[in-house]
Amino acid sequence: MSSITRLLDIMARLRDPQRGCPWDLEQTFRTIAPYTIEEAYEVADAIERDDLASLRGELGDLLFQVVFHAQMASERGAFAFDDVVAAISDKLERRHPHVFGDARIDSAAAQTVAWEEQKRLERERAGASVLDDVPLALPALTRANKLGKRAALVGFEWPDVAGALDKLDEELGELRKEVAEQAGEAAITNELGDVLFCVVNVCRYLKIDPETALRGANAKFERRFGYVEHRLREQGRSTREATLEEMDRLWDEGKEREKNA
Repeated sequence: MSSITRLLDIMARLRDPQRGCPWDLEQTFRTIAPYTIEEAYEVADAIERDDLASLRGELGDLLFQVVFHAQMASERGAFAFDDVVAAISDKLERRHPHVFGDARIDSAAAQTVAWEEQKRLERERAGASVLDDVPLALPALTRANKLGKRAALVGFEWPDVAGALDKLDEELGELRKEVAEQAGEAAITNELGDVLFCVVNVCRYLKIDPETALRGANAKFERRFGYVEHRLREQGRSTREATLEEMDRLWDEGKEREKNA
């Protein structure tokens, strides 16, 4: 028995109406979807930590999510796991004509362009918008990045990063105005959204993944704030007992230590 056949059999047993697991039997596509997203993040986390032992396990957890969804679809008579495999196999062959056909592509950059063009043509043939099928469930930064990339495919973008930075300055000015005028929460939220969207566009022009950039900033904040807490503990104090000025000084101290490390 192959490894994948064993996993499929285990999944079928878990969903068996008579002998299955009560928890697994209660699940639906909607209830399982959050676990699927969580497992994808755990895969990304293992990669970020360069932990290949954990990555092996996390990839197994993610594969199980695919098998779970396929099993529920099979029970409805919609499709089975083999159909999922066939669909992705067909797509990969179709989108790699330089490997499985006679097309010539000489670089990864050219392949990226060809891949996006193939997807664009598929959407066009289906009469879909260029922005269709960008999943709503994506993290907001990732979805903003994808929306910007899609619009750029049809020329809706600035010629260079300077235009994106100018737009960011413009949106920051509008945000400052709304805050100064004590506009309502809805107006300020709207302007903040525009600022964040512009930041994502700047990332796209600079070929920087916004999620990666923000994860790095989060890690840096945690590291530096941890230094502040550590230094205060050395003094027998807590952050509640320190002033903002004292914490700022320790923050700068930690920042300098990092630069000189």
